[in-house]
Amino acid sequence: MSRGLVRLLPLAVLVLGLVLFLALDLEEYIAFETLQEHRSWLVTQVGRHSVLTAVVFVLGYATVVAFSIPGAAVLTISAGFLFGTVLAAVLAVVGATLGAVAVFLAARTAFGDCLRARAGAALTRMRDGFQENAFHYLLVLRLVPLFPFWLVNLVPAFLGVPLRTYVLATFFGIIPGTVIFASVGDGLGAILDEGKKPNLLVIFEPEILLPLIALAVFALLPVIYKRVKAWRGGAQG
Repeated sequence: MSRGLVRLLPLAVLVLGLVLFLALDLEEYIAFETLQEHRSWLVTQVGRHSVLTAVVFVLGYATVVAFSIPGAAVLTISAGFLFGTVLAAVLAVVGATLGAVAVFLAARTAFGDCLRARAGAALTRMRDGFQENAFHYLLVLRLVPLFPFWLVNLVPAFLGVPLRTYVLATFFGIIPGTVIFASVGDGLGAILDEGKKPNLLVIFEPEILLPLIALAVFALLPVIYKRVKAWRGGAQG
């Protein structure tokens, strides 16, 4: 097998996993109907095997994120129901970060070096500008759901963002949104008893989205300060 194919293998496995998931119609297993159907059994297992179920959940969550399978919000809300807000948020953040790192490394291994070698002047400038403030930019993209989670997992790999920066920005950036969904799950029992489903778009409610935007603006303050300082220095020169 050539070196090029070997480099593509990790990303190809992740893509194949997503294709198989969709082709086999496995979406029903990541749904509130499934949770409702197996509700009693799941609650019992969490009560009897708290550590084991927590580990299984983290690994399952990481797998869902790594294969870019739709349903992370459902898993987070379900975790809130099973583990409580705080523990669910911790488990979901760890699982999501592990899965996002898998995608990042697979994409960087497959295409990162190739794209950087063939990058034109415009892409190089964008890459250098992003790298200079990568942590702050990534933090904003994680805090505010402007783009799909899977896309934000991929782009930094193409722009040469260091792994440490990517991990830290991802870990801290997804905490607020994760806590919100986990807290929704903490009251999921009453919602299911009424035969309803939780609102997956709750994060776009003004009372929730506006504070997230405020956090994103705060995260950009160092970048804004540097830009203003550079502009004033250029104007004075």
